[in-house]
Amino acid sequence: MSRPEGVSTDRPWVLQFCHGYDGPFLDCARQYAALFAGTEYRVCTVYLTGAPSAEVEAGSASNEVIFLDYSSREVRGLKLRAIRDFKRIAASRDFKLCIAHRFKPIYIALLGSELPVIGVHHAFGDYRRRSRQLFANFFKKRLALLGVSNAVRDDMRACLPTWPAGRIETLYNRIDVEAVQAEQVSREAARDHLGLPADAWVIGNVGRLHPDKDQATLIRGFALALPELPAGSLLAIMGSGRLEGELKALTSDLGVADSVRFLGQVANGRRYFKAFDLFALTSDHEPFGMVLLEAMAAGVPVICSDCGGGREVVAGVGRLFPLGNAEALCTQLKPLSRSESSPLSTEAALARLHDTFTDGAVVSRFWDIFRRL
Repeated sequence: MSRPEGVSTDRPWVLQFCHGYDGPFLDCARQYAALFAGTEYRVCTVYLTGAPSAEVEAGSASNEVIFLDYSSREVRGLKLRAIRDFKRIAASRDFKLCIAHRFKPIYIALLGSELPVIGVHHAFGDYRRRSRQLFANFFKKRLALLGVSNAVRDDMRACLPTWPAGRIETLYNRIDVEAVQAEQVSREAARDHLGLPADAWVIGNVGRLHPDKDQATLIRGFALALPELPAGSLLAIMGSGRLEGELKALTSDLGVADSVRFLGQVANGRRYFKAFDLFALTSDHEPFGMVLLEAMAAGVPVICSDCGGGREVVAGVGRLFPLGNAEALCTQLKPLSRSESSPLSTEAALARLHDTFTDGAVVSRFWDIFRRL
């Protein structure tokens, strides 16, 4: 456990407890710490798993960062040692509240302290197990739940039907638009880095090569549309995973292997979103879709499967198609590729980004939840 020395304890603190900092979860920690900027509260962010990292510490936007450095194996089962560590941290200063991301940190925080807990859920199904329903109901008086989309919120409400609606609410994921845009390189530099032709019309997709992301429908829809897309059009898929071989075989079977680029895992991938002319997310019940926000920040039009949290992100500013329907996706792609057709409004998307998916957009809603606890 790593902790800076000499940290002041004369102001009230908020304890943020995260499972880890992989993937989008470092930015999730930043998002919640940022809500306390300029207030009387200090934020201590604790990572259950993950080795100490100066980069993570800087990215957490917190007054203090603690790395418990557990492995995933060590936090299976009862997690008694982690509960003891959490109890020591919770007793170390004047904490008023714990914000815990995902179920394991919520479990540890409730058993390891008497603090009120805001549990933030980033996925579907966290309370479908009977044991978790019983646990949540036992701690109902000091637990409030947030879903990262209305879809996640509604899934939790269905699993916990006796809870008042006001104890299970939505607080959207968000980005620092200016910081993300400052990272993003030009179209030319992005295409050079990704090895994409300068003059091709390119559809981009970012995500694990996993059934949940349903790149198979994307490939099928692209293959159907390709004869009517501009000459040399490409589909560029950024990510890695267990379906890579299967998806590459699908491109061969459909005769589009030369028009689909598998880019693999790209470090800081959102820096290169301007390489795309259109961003497509075909996920099966995506809880939210942070990549949609990053594409919108890059000024790239977006199209998304009409399910989960993704539809909430692109509502009114992007296109939707029925989940798993390659023919419908094809129908959407063809006009979007033609310059004479009305393009999706990137200006409207950017306005929606600022109005709904930034820290400033949700701060009053969060503080209302905070005060009720």
